[in-house]
Amino acid sequence: MEISQTSIPGVLILDPGRHTDERGWLSELWNPDALGAAGLDVDFVQDNQSHNSKAGPVRGLHFQVPPHAQGKLITCLSGAIFDVAVDLRVGSPTYGRHVGLRMDADDTRQMWIPAGFAHGYCALEDNTRVLYKLTAPFAPHAAKGIRWDDPALGIAWPLEAGMELVNDRDRNLPCLADYDSPFRWDG
Repeated sequence: MEISQTSIPGVLILDPGRHTDERGWLSELWNPDALGAAGLDVDFVQDNQSHNSKAGPVRGLHFQVPPHAQGKLITCLSGAIFDVAVDLRVGSPTYGRHVGLRMDADDTRQMWIPAGFAHGYCALEDNTRVLYKLTAPFAPHAAKGIRWDDPALGIAWPLEAGMELVNDRDRNLPCLADYDSPFRWDG
């Protein structure tokens, strides 16, 4: 397991690699011992899979508030995505900044997004599937979000204008400046 830091401390890129032979390959998506040895000691309690039949859907930017806050390990199983994590921790030197990573089914990299961050992605190809490993179960009353296209965030979504497909819930989320984040930086 190779673990790399991003420009925002706490958001990590994990690369479990692949074991290949004449049959194909095997990739170990999650191994608590390997992650623990690398300093990432987390317990996952729920797995979600999303499917996007066409390129263009944008999902996010979502999070759950305490005490139901979630860490997420994101893996692209088929197709391709642009995955984003936005720092919501008030007082953090990276508050309001984001990390974006293109991931696809041929790439073994995963993104670790700790609690205190909003998460979203856009599907870049037809028939894209994404696996989320979560550290807390879904709690509808704790589910919140900020706008995926908030100009203050400066996210360069790699979609042609008008290609994005956003549901009503996400389209009506507040911008970060209009949201009173319950997350605090403890650094």
